Amino acid sequence: MNIHEFQAKEILRRFGAPVPDGKPAANGPDVEHAFAALGKPIAVVKAQIHAGGRGKAGGVKLVRSAGEARKFAESLLGRPLVTHQTGPEGRVVRRVYIEEASEVERELYLAMVVDRKAAAVSVIASTEGGMEIEEVAARTPERIVSEIIDPLIGVAGYQARKLAFALGLRDKQVGEMGALLAALYRAFNETDASLVEINPLVVTKQGKLLCLDAKMSFDDNGLFRHAEIRELRDPGEEDPAETEAGKHDLSYVHLDGNIGCMVNGAGLAMATMDIVKYYGAEPANFLDVGGGASAEKVAAAFRILLSDQRVRAVLINIFGGIMRCDILARGVVDAAREVDLKLPLVVRMEGTNVDQGKAILREAGIKAIAADNMAEAARLAVAAANG
Repeated sequence: MNIHEFQAKEILRRFGAPVPDGKPAANGPDVEHAFAALGKPIAVVKAQIHAGGRGKAGGVKLVRSAGEARKFAESLLGRPLVTHQTGPEGRVVRRVYIEEASEVERELYLAMVVDRKAAAVSVIASTEGGMEIEEVAARTPERIVSEIIDPLIGVAGYQARKLAFALGLRDKQVGEMGALLAALYRAFNETDASLVEINPLVVTKQGKLLCLDAKMSFDDNGLFRHAEIRELRDPGEEDPAETEAGKHDLSYVHLDGNIGCMVNGAGLAMATMDIVKYYGAEPANFLDVGGGASAEKVAAAFRILLSDQRVRAVLINIFGGIMRCDILARGVVDAAREVDLKLPLVVRMEGTNVDQGKAILREAGIKAIAADNMAEAARLAVAAANG
C-alpha cells in the first residue's frame, strides 16, 4: 500500500526525522488558511498523487502569497496530472500540500528497502538527489552506495559514518546522518514498511539535513497490525479493478496487455504470463484465484477480467487440486451469463473433476475454446485476440 507525501512526512516526523512544516488542503480556502498558518513569506504548493516526477510535470510551485497559493492549487485540483510514472491518462489531483520553503544547498538520495537476497533491510544512498534512482543506476552506478542492516543491531555507527562520508557530509552533518538513519529504520520496522524513500534529502544553506520529499510503501500482509496506517489508504489512487479484487481476496495486478488471464496458483500464473509473451502477446493482468476458491469467487474474478476494456481474449488455465474444476466451471458459467460474454474464451483445465468441469461448460452453451495443454491454450488465446 502506498500513501501520499504529506502522510509519509507525518509518520517520519513522529519517529524524529527532520521534515519541513506543512499542511494538506483539498480546496482553495483551505489552501489560503494553510499558507497563513505556516507564517512564512514563501511556501511550496505540491500536488499529492501516488507518482513521482510531479515537479517536472508542473505539479510543484514556489508561491509568495496565500492568493498565489490558492490560484495555483485550484489549477491542479480536480484535474489529472501527467508524469512519466502515471501514463498518458495521468492521476487526478485531489489534494495539495502547502509546505514551508527551504534554502537548498545540495540534493542527495536516501532510501531503505527490503533486500530479498540479503533477507534484511538495505540502505541505498547517492549524491544524485532529485533524480530517479533507476536513471542513476543506469548512467553512473558508481555514485550509488548501499549498506545491509543487521536486524539484530540496527544501523551501526560505522555504517552511518560510511554513508555520510560517501555523500560528502562533514562535521555535525555526520552525526545528523546517524540520527536520521536510526529514525528511518525505526519507522521502517515499526510500521511494516517495504520502502522509505527520501528524494531529495537536502543539505540546507544552514548546513542541516532535511527530508524535502518522502515516499512510503507498506507490506499489505502487515496492515492488520496497523489500523492507523490502513486509514491512510486512498482508493482514488488505486486501480479500481485491484480494489475490487481485494474485496474478494483475489491476487490481482493490472498490466498493459490484451490477454486476460485467470489462473490458480502464483507459480502457474507466472508461467501462464510467460507463455503468453512467448507466443507474441502481452498479459492484461496477473490473477491468482487461489487454491480453495468458491464459484462466487471465480465469478467475481471473471467479472474483473472483463471490466478491462483492453482485453481481447480470456485465457483460463486451471490445475485442479484443492480447487476442483467443476467449481471453476460453475463460476465461469455464472459470470459469462451475467456479463453476456462476447470475447473469445480459451479454457485449459486439468486435475480434480476435470471431466465434470468440461461437461458443465459444454452443457451451458458457452463458446469456450478447449485446449489440452498450456502451450496450445496460449497459442489459441493469442490467435483469438489477434482476430
